[in-house]
Amino acid sequence: MSLLSLTPPQIHSHAHFSPTPFPMSILRRFNLNPTNHRLRHRLATLSAAVRQDTTVWTPAPLSEIEPAAESLFHVSIDVSDSPDLATSHTRAGQYLQLKVGDSPKPSFLAIASPPKLAIKLGVFEFLVKSVVGSTAEALCGLKKGDVVELSPVMGNGFDISRIDPPEKFGTVLVFATGSGISPIRSLIESGFDAGKRSDVRLFYGARNLKRMAYQERFEDWESSGVKIVPVLSQADDSWTGESGFVQAAYTRAKELSNPSSTGAVLCGQKQMTEVRYYCYHLSFLTT
Repeated sequence: MSLLSLTPPQIHSHAHFSPTPFPMSILRRFNLNPTNHRLRHRLATLSAAVRQDTTVWTPAPLSEIEPAAESLFHVSIDVSDSPDLATSHTRAGQYLQLKVGDSPKPSFLAIASPPKLAIKLGVFEFLVKSVVGSTAEALCGLKKGDVVELSPVMGNGFDISRIDPPEKFGTVLVFATGSGISPIRSLIESGFDAGKRSDVRLFYGARNLKRMAYQERFEDWESSGVKIVPVLSQADDSWTGESGFVQAAYTRAKELSNPSSTGAVLCGQKQMTEVRYYCYHLSFLTT
């Protein structure tokens, strides 16, 4: 079984993290003591300075911002005046940093739109969760025409060659929770020959239907060959579909006829990686 994921690090469309600019071999030479707070603070300050000095920021205006689901916003950014930035998005699963105004802490956002959209229309689309006190919240409070700053596109994205040709990997299981559906949308709409495979399922988890984005796209996704399996963790009594967590829904469904011809794609909360333990006997590959 081949596994494509966004690790390391795992990226959420609203995630905030600070990847170190130092190779791990260098960090080990410092022989850091967890109690040496002064040294840790100096390293963190140096790390931030390196990031600030090396990142090239491109200003770009918002072309659209609107609610996508409860606490989630659909954000479109016009990059038509920056063709090099637009064409640098080459693979689903890539991400970038975004700054709003003088905010000292950028937000890391997975690109939700497929690469072809940036090339054709000069647009990057994102699914952003508004988190109180974050850059993402500031972004969601902007309006059309407001200008933000974007870093270069980052990451290797999903290496679809790991599950090609479709005749060899007839089954592909896709797992996403919350705003983790963002790069999965990019993957599905980029195309990975789902229609040529015998079994492609997306287990998409959310608290309830109000928290589930992209429902208006489900019909198109299914017509491309992806079966949508919504999984609600806090469903009301009227819900008749899958409930609980996506990893539990997977164990109930399973139905793997041949593990050696099965691929999997994961993006979401850390708990979702329990899927790996349910499939411990299979071979995994990561990007």
